[in-house]
Amino acid sequence: MKAALLLFLLFSALHAAPRLIFSKYFKGSKPESVLITVELSGDASYREGSEDDNPLRFHLAESEAREMFQLAGKLDHFQHPLESGLKVANMGKKTLRFENGDEVHEATFNYSEDPDAKALTEWFERISETEQEFIELESTMRFDKLGVNRALSLVQITYDHKRLVAPEQFLPLLDRVSKNESFLHIARTRASSLAESFRGGAPQP
Repeated sequence: MKAALLLFLLFSALHAAPRLIFSKYFKGSKPESVLITVELSGDASYREGSEDDNPLRFHLAESEAREMFQLAGKLDHFQHPLESGLKVANMGKKTLRFENGDEVHEATFNYSEDPDAKALTEWFERISETEQEFIELESTMRFDKLGVNRALSLVQITYDHKRLVAPEQFLPLLDRVSKNESFLHIARTRASSLAESFRGGAPQP
């Protein structure tokens, strides 16, 4: 039995899909820490804090995931330091990690001048921003129906500024708002409009 388990674990390690993991800790911010995982397939998850056992799961477009992994490749999969060493303000402790079976590399930094590190970090910051707005919208729908239009307007602004990642994940929430007359008419109209854009819009650059 033990031999079979070891063989299974070995097989799983050898055939594990490559993944990128981003974590950030910024004391005093809300949330103070986030953990984001992106698979090469585009499957992704978002957690707030290491104790979060109910992550948000969503799917990135193949082109988006590929771009992120290409940036990681340009950074030699984080085998070299990314910290600039400059005396700058605390911008949060960030760690980029690459896993592919037994191959594991990571680099931790506060601020990096490397343009590829900046671009990849920006991807993860956009994901974090998107998921926080998802959480806010879902919570507002449950506990503050009068505030739903405000939450939707934030999603709208993020989308208009091309910072919303995987907008399709919002569709179940938007459909619930647009079809439920207990929400304000302006919120139902906005939700319907956003849903139409997300269903028909092209992938964001």
